[in-house]
Amino acid sequence: MSARPIFVVAGVGNSSGNGGASARLFAKAGYNVALISREGANIHKFAAELKTGDTDAAAFPISAYNYKEVQTAFRAVRAHWPNSEIRVALYNAGIGVWKPFLQTTEDEVDLITNTNVKAAFAFAHEAISAFKAQTIDEERGGKRGTLIFTGATASMRGNTTTAIFSATKFGLRSLSQSLNKEFGKENIHVAHVVIDGGIATDATRARIGEEWAANRDRAISPESLAKSHLYLANQDRSAWTWELDLRPAHEKW
Repeated sequence: MSARPIFVVAGVGNSSGNGGASARLFAKAGYNVALISREGANIHKFAAELKTGDTDAAAFPISAYNYKEVQTAFRAVRAHWPNSEIRVALYNAGIGVWKPFLQTTEDEVDLITNTNVKAAFAFAHEAISAFKAQTIDEERGGKRGTLIFTGATASMRGNTTTAIFSATKFGLRSLSQSLNKEFGKENIHVAHVVIDGGIATDATRARIGEEWAANRDRAISPESLAKSHLYLANQDRSAWTWELDLRPAHEKW
């Protein structure tokens, strides 16, 4: 178990969405899974569910997405698996406020900026530092590691109620592009995945309904998103993707 590569995912929630589906798929693909999330009780239960056969998983709960707590979580991951290497890291954490600009508060600006930008910087810093210390893995595309950021429609365009959310998502997209250009020459793959549409999580199922969630033309399957992340992690270095733009077939865009 200790020799297996590590998949680190931040942003798991109750495990019904993108982060949870990716954790399950990477576990099946032969990775130890490190779960970083604010949902302490949920991720401990989820980690226990993932630990089957040769699969090892561990929860690293944090109280908030900020620079220091993300750094501390990565140190705990490395201490937990001292003989394994972090090969894939997914920053799926995010928070948004959708309201008119003049109604957006300073506290909301701080919260969203910390989660969508500042903690993402810390996550990227820790992941890339780990990658740089590792040799090229020819079995996984000839790279030292893969760092993936979760984007949104707001990463590409603003709207009437998305001032702070879109500003931070634009920033995250720019960060991913900058890192891709800086570290690609060191065989470190950085990618950004735009998710344009509703994901069939427990929350959206409850809000919109099971009929919508079951419609693959309308709702995004978390499992399909996970397959895209594994695809990026396995891409050969001769043909890397920086940005994927994913949406269901009938999404208006």
